[in-house]
Amino acid sequence: MMGISPTQLMFLIVGLTTFMTIVSFYLGRRKTETPILVAVIGFFTAFIPPIAFIYLLILVFKRDIPKSDSNG
Repeated sequence: MMGISPTQLMFLIVGLTTFMTIVSFYLGRRKTETPILVAVIGFFTAFIPPIAFIYLLILVFKRDIPKSDSNG
């Protein structure tokens, strides 16, 4: 019987947490006022993959915040 080794599980978790943190921060910059908080939540949701992908879908479909022009 083939199983997943602890090393493979560790790489999977590290990869998913890295992916979720980076993508959450990028989407958080475009769609919220608090991108660091969004990235932290994305990091912690990566430990439960179904929740992480639901969180990612919510961020993707959230409306972008309006851009503020510095030209006045």
